[in-house]
Amino acid sequence: MIAARSFAHQDVGVFGLARSGIASVRALKAGGTRVYAWDDRESARIAAEAEGATVLPWRDWPWAKLKALILSPGVPLTHPAPHEIVVKAREANAEVIGDVELFARELRGDGKNRAPIIGITGTNGKSTTTALVGHILASCGFDAQIGGNIGKSVLELSPPSAKTIYVLEISSYQIDLSPGLKPDVSVLSNITPDHIDRHGTLENYAAVKARLLAAGSTAVIGVDDVQTSAIYTKVSGAGQQAVPVSVGKVLGRGIFVLDGVLYDAQGGRANRIVDLTQAAHLPGAHNWQNAALAYAATKSFARDTRAVASAIIDFPGLAHRIEDVGRIGQVRFVNDSKATNAEATERALVCFPDIFWIAGGRAKEGGIETLASHFPRVRKAYLIGEAAKDFAKTLDGKVAYEISGTLANAVASASADAARSGLAQPIVLLSPACASFDQFRDFEHRGDEFRASVAKLAHLKEAS
Repeated sequence: MIAARSFAHQDVGVFGLARSGIASVRALKAGGTRVYAWDDRESARIAAEAEGATVLPWRDWPWAKLKALILSPGVPLTHPAPHEIVVKAREANAEVIGDVELFARELRGDGKNRAPIIGITGTNGKSTTTALVGHILASCGFDAQIGGNIGKSVLELSPPSAKTIYVLEISSYQIDLSPGLKPDVSVLSNITPDHIDRHGTLENYAAVKARLLAAGSTAVIGVDDVQTSAIYTKVSGAGQQAVPVSVGKVLGRGIFVLDGVLYDAQGGRANRIVDLTQAAHLPGAHNWQNAALAYAATKSFARDTRAVASAIIDFPGLAHRIEDVGRIGQVRFVNDSKATNAEATERALVCFPDIFWIAGGRAKEGGIETLASHFPRVRKAYLIGEAAKDFAKTLDGKVAYEISGTLANAVASASADAARSGLAQPIVLLSPACASFDQFRDFEHRGDEFRASVAKLAHLKEAS
């Protein structure tokens, strides 16, 4: 754990007591802060009280004394409207920040805890890129501490040692709450419409993502979409060190992937680094982008190119992202629960020819209409959650479908249909193109339930 000492002997409120909230309470108490906390869930309040917080409804906090509000990233800061507690904090002149900001202040405050930070953001691919960066660094002998929006809260990571590098996945919500975060290397993968309800417009969303590319850091930027290409032009034009990354386009100076081969042309000459088609757990062009971004982000730390290439090939993959979770007979089951929007689901659909597709949940803007060109890959769709009826309208007349309602029903039906299909390699693919919050705690919970359903079917098959 990293103790947060920036509010020692002062009063701070923590609102929202999920993973990052409880970690904030623990870190603040370790740093000598008087902490007030609240969450609507009784179990969360009990956990916070056990960590030493004073648990009170937020309206009853001593606002005249509070120096800061540590806000859960899931609570609206600006759009569609600021939460009432945000309004109250601003009226009381209390800072509104998040756990990542506490971490940044501790790592940068007095210089004693100085350690490099690699910050990774983007609409899609950031989790795989983060995990891959950590894997490369660990393979090259570094103490890679991985957290943020993936795995552990940043404050749950270990304090720095001589070889520590912090590898942080940072969501747009976390960037909004972290004005002091200035990574040594900042990675921006791509930008497509997402979380517009929380940022108002695509332009606002892109502007938030661009804030991670702090002046003085090395910016690694995927340049294959309009938004990120414009950000690269602006950042590099301002004189900041910026490395462009592309898949399918040769760059005169940058990192690019052509026909599955990763090239480094930063020195003006394109050097072949690694054949990514040999990386079993990085299939498809989207994963080639992740690999190229990870290579660019780690190059200044892990200077042995052969070791980096070897680590990329050996990468074991990321849970819930095009993750093989088993086979029953000829049927392969793939967990892509991390795909919470259509763009992420597209990256899974292009990997397989004969798909029995489980989709649905709480829909994002645009639904699945942009996936129409990939519908011929889908043998049948199994629709769950709040989006089921709307998705059915999009699929009607184009793809056979059924409204399964629940994930367990969908897995059972898809498995049976795939087994009867006679296809050589049928794929039951959970790639929801939706948020999970209508039926699950988060995408991890959804993916775990998918895995459990597959395991149950396999057990029943063996027993019969």
